[in-house]
Amino acid sequence: MGTKMRRRDFLKSASTLAVAPLALPVSEALAAQSTAALQHAALTFPKGFVWGTATASYQVEGAVKEDGRGPSIWDTFSHIPGSVDRNDTGDIADDFYHRYKEDIQLMQRLGVTGFRFSIAWSRIFPDGTGRVNQKGLDFYKRLTDELRAHDIEPFCTLFHWDLPQALQDKYEGWRGRETAKAFAEYAGFVAGQLHDRIHNWMTINEFPSYINSGYGEKPHNAPKMQSTRKQLAQTSHNAILAHGLAVQAIRANAKNARVGIAQNTNGAMPVVETPEHIAAAKKAIRHFNEPYDVPILEGKYSDRYLKQLGGDAPQFTAEEMKIISSPLDFYGVNIYSTIEVVAADNEDGYLVLQHPKSYPKLVADWLYYNPQSLYWIPRLMQEVWNVKEMYVTENGCAAEDHMTEDGHVYDTDRVNLLRNYFTQMQRATAEGIPVRGYFLWSLLDNFEWTRGYTQRFGIIYVDYASQKRTPKLSYDFYQAVIARNGLA
Repeated sequence: MGTKMRRRDFLKSASTLAVAPLALPVSEALAAQSTAALQHAALTFPKGFVWGTATASYQVEGAVKEDGRGPSIWDTFSHIPGSVDRNDTGDIADDFYHRYKEDIQLMQRLGVTGFRFSIAWSRIFPDGTGRVNQKGLDFYKRLTDELRAHDIEPFCTLFHWDLPQALQDKYEGWRGRETAKAFAEYAGFVAGQLHDRIHNWMTINEFPSYINSGYGEKPHNAPKMQSTRKQLAQTSHNAILAHGLAVQAIRANAKNARVGIAQNTNGAMPVVETPEHIAAAKKAIRHFNEPYDVPILEGKYSDRYLKQLGGDAPQFTAEEMKIISSPLDFYGVNIYSTIEVVAADNEDGYLVLQHPKSYPKLVADWLYYNPQSLYWIPRLMQEVWNVKEMYVTENGCAAEDHMTEDGHVYDTDRVNLLRNYFTQMQRATAEGIPVRGYFLWSLLDNFEWTRGYTQRFGIIYVDYASQKRTPKLSYDFYQAVIARNGLA
């Protein structure tokens, strides 16, 4: 699931100073201005904080049959009637493949210093492995050259759910260890080809989302392959093994590469900020993330996880666990909400509080409005796993966006959400929690998986018929935040 703005601070502060003496003695006016300046400083972010936006290949690129691109599982799935709302597909999406220069100009105007995008694996290897499609590779060279020409740092995700259909057909997708090996080969090749343009790499986006929803006991996303509990556990293991192999492949093929991940770590937070509830949240966040984050960050599966699975536990070796926990330069976390817990006298040491029906949400039924998630998830990641560098690699919301007669989109609900979430992220950075950057989801309205084009996450409105882009009010708000590197 980013953006910048113009500098208005000086004019605002100058106008304040100009009118203050009319109401207060000079000494009091200066004191008031000093207090306001201190308050403003307290709401800023660290120098060098990366402000960015994010997209994903299948959601924005379109051009699915151009220049040698092979089909992905989402091409196949979206064309099965009834799989996606209104039978929408990503065939055209935002036509980013042809319009990326226009969109980069909008990024530059916004003021972002980073752009997170993903590479479509099947543009590079139409069959998942083997033959290289040079035209696909050349597109990403043009894209990253254009970003750098506009002083925007590329942050590349190598897999954002669009698995080559050939690997699904040949190995049953992520069920097969061979897919993990194929991913490492792809990652190493791309890193070797683009290392002079891209320095920040993320291997995989959101293990739980594409594994559980695509291969779970009740799958609803591509490839919609129903699994037993044992099959699902092994598929999850294969996915994190792919991550570890890719980390090693990137480092072997790209000098000075910084390697991370973009994971939707299942968050926890104390419903009341007291020592006993904070301790409960620490236990909970580890338990919630036993299939993925724990082995990646600790190099082992927890005894609790293996005991719960029993005979359904995945097969693995000590060498594989070492590969899975290959050291990372940063940890990207996609944060939208979190789970509230309280301390409890039970085996787990906490109780999960269920959301009441009146709990605030926006359009997406899964996105509970909880700004504290941008504080508590990074804080607990640091305290539980000693993560030393983090990025919020996705955050944002879908909203009921409508164009007014005068050609504007006044998405005040999204502005409200972002402002309150930023307040909590600023608290985190002020306390020394190592959040180094933020990527707003999303730059553009786009193909929202099984919801098709019925939900809009962008800060730029896209008229899908004409492909016209219209920055929303949230674009202006984010522009102001970036310009002052602080709350607006």
